[in-house]
Amino acid sequence: MSLKDFWHSLYLGKRLFFLLGGLVLLFVCGFFVPWCFALAQSLLIILLAFLLADGLLLYKKKKPLYLKRHLPKLFSLSDFNKVDIEIENLLSFPVYVSLIDELPIQFQKRDFFLKTRLQKGEKQRLSYKLRPVQRGEYVFGALHAYLSSSLGLLQRKFSLAEEEVLPVYPSIIQMKRYAFLAFDRVGDRAGIRKVRRIGHSYEFDQIKEYVKGDDYRHINWKATGRRHRLMVNHYQEERSQNIYCVLDKGRIMHMPFEGLTLLDYAINASLALLNIVLLKHDKAGLITFSDKLGDVLMADKKPSQLSAVLEALYDQHHRLVESDFELLYQATRMFVKHRSLLILFTNFESHHALDRALPLLRRINLRHLLLVVFFENTEVEALAMQAVEDVEGIYTRTHAQHLIHSKYEMVQKLQNYGIQALLVKPADLSVGVINKYLELKARGLI
Repeated sequence: MSLKDFWHSLYLGKRLFFLLGGLVLLFVCGFFVPWCFALAQSLLIILLAFLLADGLLLYKKKKPLYLKRHLPKLFSLSDFNKVDIEIENLLSFPVYVSLIDELPIQFQKRDFFLKTRLQKGEKQRLSYKLRPVQRGEYVFGALHAYLSSSLGLLQRKFSLAEEEVLPVYPSIIQMKRYAFLAFDRVGDRAGIRKVRRIGHSYEFDQIKEYVKGDDYRHINWKATGRRHRLMVNHYQEERSQNIYCVLDKGRIMHMPFEGLTLLDYAINASLALLNIVLLKHDKAGLITFSDKLGDVLMADKKPSQLSAVLEALYDQHHRLVESDFELLYQATRMFVKHRSLLILFTNFESHHALDRALPLLRRINLRHLLLVVFFENTEVEALAMQAVEDVEGIYTRTHAQHLIHSKYEMVQKLQNYGIQALLVKPADLSVGVINKYLELKARGLI
């Protein structure tokens, strides 16, 4: 180790400063009590001896610790993701270790550290959790360890200077959790409802001549009259349905709730829903738009479709512009040729905003089954429930209640025009849209 590296890695411990402070007081007392001065000199010599011994112990080996940070392949948005740190004491005596990890700038944490004590040759695995609220690349810097002996006079800094880049994707943890619950009996306890299928799960295929064993209820009497022999309708199992998640990336979806934007809530819900769509053997697709058309992923159920959905959702960003619903209508005419379920994630904060989009939503609903998903404002709900102490409070609460009632009126207006609508809290979005999809599928509306 060079002299420069030695000085850069050497730090004075808190215990040393306390002892030096005590010695200073003794030296001051020595001006008035002679024996205090002699005692202070003796203790200073002893302290220097211990200081030298502490330094020799800490710098006995070039590499005092084994350090390794273990990261997952990716982080899951809005979930608590586990990070492990493996540490081993390579010195021949117990040490106290303080760990400082240079976390990505997105977390804005500057006071993060872990403490532990390691015996001779002991290995430990320390863990902590991080909750990212933005998609993108997160850069982890160096991992620093400050170790000290039982004397605690000096600290030696040892660093693992490995920069690691980790992508943050839409919530894969949430996707797996809801996929499991939707197909498991415990799903009801988590809010996932499995609804019994209503009506036939078959669709017409062709007319053929009656043979023994055919269901007489399927006899086609018109064809029988024309051909002068019994003819029956032949049915095949229902084909996979096209399910599209349509994401509005306009400025209204930039509104934040509990650290996440509405767009991020919609992205997480889309991933969870489209995974279940594929597990139900339907075809999953994606359309994004704002003032211009974004990504269009045609509905399919091939094995690689979920990966394509994940990559497309990872790279979505809001735009501080008004969304163009005319553009969305044209996109559905151009790219969605067959009748499909279109789940539109957007937000309407006023009747005026809805009325501008309503004619285009009705035109889309003529060719497809449209489900409009928009959000309850939880902050407004909190204002509507707060205690009132003055006239201003009465006005605030009354206005909040009016805004809440207005949202329910917008749902009713959409339903009056035959458009499916779902008003949901941001935190309940995934459960809400999954339940609605299962309900529409069970009712045979798709």
